[in-house]
Amino acid sequence: MRRVIPKLKSWTNLLLVGGILLFQLEITMAADKNELGEAIHIMVIGAHPDDCEIKASGVAAKWVEAGHKVKFVSVTNGDIGHYESAGGPLANRRAAEVKEAARILGIETEVLDHHDGELMPTLEIRKELIRLIRDWKADIVITHRPNDYHPDHRYTSILVQDGAYMVAVPFICPDTPYLEENPVYLYMWDHFQKPNPFQADIVVSIDDVIEKKLEALSVIESQFAEWLPWIGKYLKEVPKDSEGAKQFVKDRFKPYVMRAAETYRDQLSARYGEDVAATIQYAEAFEICEYGRQPNEEEVRRLFPFFPEKE
Repeated sequence: MRRVIPKLKSWTNLLLVGGILLFQLEITMAADKNELGEAIHIMVIGAHPDDCEIKASGVAAKWVEAGHKVKFVSVTNGDIGHYESAGGPLANRRAAEVKEAARILGIETEVLDHHDGELMPTLEIRKELIRLIRDWKADIVITHRPNDYHPDHRYTSILVQDGAYMVAVPFICPDTPYLEENPVYLYMWDHFQKPNPFQADIVVSIDDVIEKKLEALSVIESQFAEWLPWIGKYLKEVPKDSEGAKQFVKDRFKPYVMRAAETYRDQLSARYGEDVAATIQYAEAFEICEYGRQPNEEEVRRLFPFFPEKE
């Protein structure tokens, strides 16, 4: 169809129209790419520099190995999560740790500069996350559930939820191109029961990437070899040498990751078959949020291209 372009009265108008046409072309190309089943863009948004790695680094590694794009975002900088260090030095240390974890996983990572323990669901931070999700052109956004023990986790969830509809609304944050379609929003697994327990809608075997996940966790030493052992009263059990501490972290997390596979064996059976599911040792689980796009089984399998073909 022949496009009619209005008469331009100035270079300003020329640049404006050119920008609009370029934006329309980018949207069309993105839509065509998605339809062709090419790179899926996944963003995992956690409250602290370690939350995404604990809950979703296995599936992140699988996505990357399949040729897709993953970015972890920490909404706070983690600047009080230690018993000896705080402020800028700790924030810098934690950012460096998750950067190394991201290198191991083959993903991108970003730590936002908001104080640990003081996060509030403000309009400014909501807009910040809307822009990040749009810039990443996210097909999937994963975050905490809103009934978590930590206020930063709860408010991260609220911030992401509050932006779930807005990422496709053109005139909020108009400086960042809006998404033509809402992403699929997912919650990370937790064990909290009130007011609602976690619902395991998607459970993924990570047996093939478990060593990569454990390696990524082991380099976040400030948390898993220092802070959590200190607050959990088992710091004396952690070896003093770095390599020993890393192995301690790996051994400590193995039963935790096994727990998801043991708990959701039926859900694994539904997608992998009973025989295969019975052999799965490690898994990560996700709940489909009622906000955002609601995927059917076909789309779940497209977005999580790890399940065997249905017979």
